[in-house]
Amino acid sequence: MHPLAYQPYLDQLIAHASTEERKPDLLAAKAEYFQRTGEVFEDDKQFEMRMASFLDHFLFDRKRPETGRTPAEELLEARTAAGDAAELSAFRSFTETVHGLFEVRKIKPGIVRLRELFGGKEFDVTERRHSVGLEKGDILEARLIPFDGALVFSAAFCFHPREAVKAIKKEVKRRKKVLPEAPPVQLTWEAAKRALKADRYRQIAVDKIYDFEGSRL
Repeated sequence: MHPLAYQPYLDQLIAHASTEERKPDLLAAKAEYFQRTGEVFEDDKQFEMRMASFLDHFLFDRKRPETGRTPAEELLEARTAAGDAAELSAFRSFTETVHGLFEVRKIKPGIVRLRELFGGKEFDVTERRHSVGLEKGDILEARLIPFDGALVFSAAFCFHPREAVKAIKKEVKRRKKVLPEAPPVQLTWEAAKRALKADRYRQIAVDKIYDFEGSRL
């Protein structure tokens, strides 16, 4: 299965979510998202990946104020009456994505095993593109899409430096203890901000940038 076999269905979801009448909501969502994850500029190395991450968030996670549902949930509901089985299965998969911070546990031909850092659950992800440059022990932000009986990556990633692995794991442990009710995505977003800073300010040590308790962004 090609990792982007879901793309034609995703294109329909994007069209559904980005009509002219929804443009004000799209712009508001964009401002909210980049306030949380760090503003990006076109000359940033991460610009395209961050825009892909925002699109994922807008389509799959953010509930529209008017309906209380994500665009993915809205489209599934709208197509349930008329859609064929394959189409409905694809649109349902967009309401069941898994997003978070993951540690790479194992890499085998065509499969990457990940462990979600907060819950500890492991996932086998189908990936035929030379494991997108990953190595065992890496930590990344990713989104997994259940499609056609397998899990595949979305197009959006945020890769964290190897030097930041220990600090991220320590912060996950601390937040689980002192902030157990806080949504894990808050750390995902804060780590994304720090990744952006690490890319921009190469003269600053990575462990200083990823000092979650001592260095506020």
